[in-house]
Amino acid sequence: MDQLAAMRAFMRVVETGSFTRAADALDMPKATLTKHVQQLEAHLSTRLLNRTTRRVTVTPDGAAYYERALALLNDLAELDSSMSAAQANPRGRLRIDLPPSLAVEVLIPALPDFAARYPDIQVDVGCTDRPVDLLGENVDCVIRVGEIRDPSLIARRIGQMPFLTCAAPSYVAARGIPRHPRDLDVDHHIVRYFSEATGRYYDHAFRRSGEVVEVAGRYRVACNDGLAYLAAGLAGLGILQVPAFMAARHVAEGALVPVLAGWDSEPLPIHVVYAPNRHLSNRVRVFVDWAADRFARAQLA
Repeated sequence: MDQLAAMRAFMRVVETGSFTRAADALDMPKATLTKHVQQLEAHLSTRLLNRTTRRVTVTPDGAAYYERALALLNDLAELDSSMSAAQANPRGRLRIDLPPSLAVEVLIPALPDFAARYPDIQVDVGCTDRPVDLLGENVDCVIRVGEIRDPSLIARRIGQMPFLTCAAPSYVAARGIPRHPRDLDVDHHIVRYFSEATGRYYDHAFRRSGEVVEVAGRYRVACNDGLAYLAAGLAGLGILQVPAFMAARHVAEGALVPVLAGWDSEPLPIHVVYAPNRHLSNRVRVFVDWAADRFARAQLA
């Protein structure tokens, strides 16, 4: 049995959900691909796929084997490229994870440029704010906002995120404009943000001429996702302290208006984070360099 060929055949069936589509993708006869998968299952003494006349599904053992095989083949591809002139043309699958708002507003619209530069890299984009187990989930790198407190990870700062305090015109018409951050505790409502991972609610922080004020604020609605948080503000549910890149278009269109002029908040750092065993990966290296440039172009550096 050619184990590498069998692993690639099995993985492509999982990815396409079909023996026929997998055979087409690998440019091999379906009978040959089927034989590869059968030999792999016999070698492992376990069933990797459930087959019916209508569909192919992966078994729990198959799902576990797929994740480990994916990591192994990615490492093999990286080894091959590191020992040849292919360093200039990195290839393989890159699995990244970042908050949905950064994915939708900044990263994904720019991915055609990355794809044009590195046509042999496949990018799997995960969108979440939760902590990710980089090794356990086979994630190459994550982009996160805020301080990185895990000393076992490598973090490169690629930018910073400034914030804008604003509200919908409908809210301002109904409640007026606050004159001081303390008004958010008494006369106004905010939209609060809480952590998807811990459930912790974040206060609004303001600074002006050395004065620092933190307020919890009264609220009707709280959200644990940046896009939902922005939508709540656009709906007039309260005052937002939202990343400036998310607010810019809505301010320009008049859907949001800045409030508390003269008060600002501390920008949060943006890092790309990866495990130590990933730091020599050409795929990760070129992505980190590209992301740093992209965030600078988006005025987040």
